[in-house]
Amino acid sequence: MTVSKMTWRPQYRCSKFRHVFGKPATKENCFDGVPITRSVQDNNFCAVNPRFLAVITECGGGGAFLVFSLHHTGKLDPHHPRVSGHRGNVLDIKWNPFNDYCIASCSEDTSVKVWEIPPHGVMKNLTVPWKDLHGHSRRVSLVEWHPTANNILFSTGYDYQVMIWNLDSPEQVIKNPVRTIMHHSDVVLSMSFNTDGSLLATTCKDRKVRLMEPRTGNLLQEGNCKTHKASKVLVLGNMKMLVTTGTSRWNERQIALWDQDDLSVPLLAENLDGSSGVLFPYYDPDTHMLYLAGKGDGNIRYYELSSEKPYIHYLADYRSLLPQKGMAAMPKRGLDVSSCEVFRFYKLVTIKSLIEPVSMIVPRRSESYQEDIYPMTASNRPALTADEWLSGVDKGPVLMSLKPGSQLPEPHSDMKGLANSTDTRRSQSRPGMLPLAYIQDRPETKDAKEAAGHAEDDRTSLTNGEDLALCSPPKTENELRQKFHKQQEEIRRLRELLGQRDVRIKQLELEIKNIKNSQSHGSA
Repeated sequence: MTVSKMTWRPQYRCSKFRHVFGKPATKENCFDGVPITRSVQDNNFCAVNPRFLAVITECGGGGAFLVFSLHHTGKLDPHHPRVSGHRGNVLDIKWNPFNDYCIASCSEDTSVKVWEIPPHGVMKNLTVPWKDLHGHSRRVSLVEWHPTANNILFSTGYDYQVMIWNLDSPEQVIKNPVRTIMHHSDVVLSMSFNTDGSLLATTCKDRKVRLMEPRTGNLLQEGNCKTHKASKVLVLGNMKMLVTTGTSRWNERQIALWDQDDLSVPLLAENLDGSSGVLFPYYDPDTHMLYLAGKGDGNIRYYELSSEKPYIHYLADYRSLLPQKGMAAMPKRGLDVSSCEVFRFYKLVTIKSLIEPVSMIVPRRSESYQEDIYPMTASNRPALTADEWLSGVDKGPVLMSLKPGSQLPEPHSDMKGLANSTDTRRSQSRPGMLPLAYIQDRPETKDAKEAAGHAEDDRTSLTNGEDLALCSPPKTENELRQKFHKQQEEIRRLRELLGQRDVRIKQLELEIKNIKNSQSHGSA
């Protein structure tokens, strides 16, 4: 008698991310009372970095977005200052990956603007951008920063063109992009780069997926699958694969995986459900995890990807009763490694005017740093200047460790623009931490001068350009609250300065001890 194999038994994979779970923030750690935009554009409407959260808001007589510190959670002041220099609705915003104080926005007024956010946040309405880019003939729907080159920005709009901008240009108003890519016959729905920025993938309303060289604009691959209408695309790091989300022939939501060298037929296409909301994909190249969040859904699906069949391995769902209008993903350097957090979303909930952080956590009993789930990741240092990239150079990202107290690589010697700021706060990898290399390279004789320089910089920039000595005492509750937040920020900065001094003292004590030991060994 032969015993047949029980095929119904589930086949489990050995994966350290199999038990990842989503943990929503408590009510006190959410952002409440946020007037989220009512636009129906299929964008995220928000962006986040380790310091600030930006969200597109409703605004009469033009377009605007809000910027507030991640630490100022709770009920938002209804009179919170806005960034409001656009004449039409703002459609997309993106933070500069190499400067936490620089953000780009695009609008229905056909312009792209780049803003410099003051170190202590927006204390009064900002209307004058750092750079004003004019080249599109119709409304601009998407902006993307180059992942490794400093001050290179891409934009696309309803004129079907993708424009490349060099922000190192000395002009405040830039009217001529360095290159215009015109391969699309309809509106571009999404753009995505590979790890070193040498490839650009786009999806278009004409149902085609395109892969091109961003610097030259040369078209490398073009795919048009009749059974899959792609909406969003992501290049999966250096796995030489693309993932798209869209709809099938029968209008079911679908995910498809493509070979980077052959876009004629997808490697894999999987139907998910019959909902109508657009699926937004988010990919973490460090953990090879893919997250799918649908517009209007309350759940987030997440998968683990591999380079071999069946390529996509379902892990679990995060489920919530609150539907999301858009999502922002925190850069890896802003995560809480002490709680084994591997990804964090900021979820726009319009029905409650709420922004809810959702952390994806790997359950571990140990409270020590988990190196196996935090490999070296992209830092906030550009690998190239804009001129180097335009001249034909490609480089991978400058990597950093997420281990607390780890040393960051030195910034590129020729970096220009906003990412080159001498403000110590702008060179921090994470809030509350400075790289040890920065402290070691500063001569002790300059400490007093640098501290005085930072104090002067804080004094002049604390109120968005107003001198504090000329400011009148707070008269309203709103002004009093702003003064309180500024004092808290100043206290935090002084604590950072004290922490740096303590680190320096310990280093000097260790050096003295080493010198004494070497001298004693030498005399012996």
